[in-house]
Amino acid sequence: MDSISIVSATLNEAENLPTLISRIRGALKGLRHEIVIVDDSFPDGTYELALRLADRAVVKRREGQSIALLTGIQKARYPIVVTMDADLENDPSEVPKLLSKLKAGYDIVVAVRGRLPRFSERLFSATIGKKIGVTDVLSNFRAMWRDRVADISLSRHETFGAEFLIRAYKKGLKIGQVQVKDVPRRPKPRIGGTLKANLRILKALLITLTIWLTL
Repeated sequence: MDSISIVSATLNEAENLPTLISRIRGALKGLRHEIVIVDDSFPDGTYELALRLADRAVVKRREGQSIALLTGIQKARYPIVVTMDADLENDPSEVPKLLSKLKAGYDIVVAVRGRLPRFSERLFSATIGKKIGVTDVLSNFRAMWRDRVADISLSRHETFGAEFLIRAYKKGLKIGQVQVKDVPRRPKPRIGGTLKANLRILKALLITLTIWLTL
């Protein structure tokens, strides 16, 4: 039987957390699993909710989503780890699809969207994504074998998950992808409105390209 650790990083997600955990429990019913929530110290009660609803809750100083997810991966108990966003834009019912692909011989499998709404995301796909064979580099909805990624380390720059994939690729890990259905974006994305989000993602792309060239 598969044993799966679901890892999600939270920042001001108290409103979404009960729904997220309920959906995960329903989607993984019959599978041995744990839910690990890593909270970035936002004083909205998310951590206290996670202590009550999740299997494990970790609170840490605010360092960004990438570091928070890596923290959760490193603390996971089970051999398969699935990372996902806490904003309900990742559908837990798609997890079996990722697991099937993972067990077909991959080290990491990324759930990719059919349409990337921001031009900066499409630019990421045309550059870094093309190099590693993933069309949605910024998707943090991923399945992986924990022991194969446990030694990956990240810089303190926020690259929205791209640096993790680059370091995995440069390490020689086999990365695959599966397409999942697009879910409407939340009304107020955590990354900011259109202009702010594109600027943050373009900054992440520059950082990521620099990391690519130095590894």
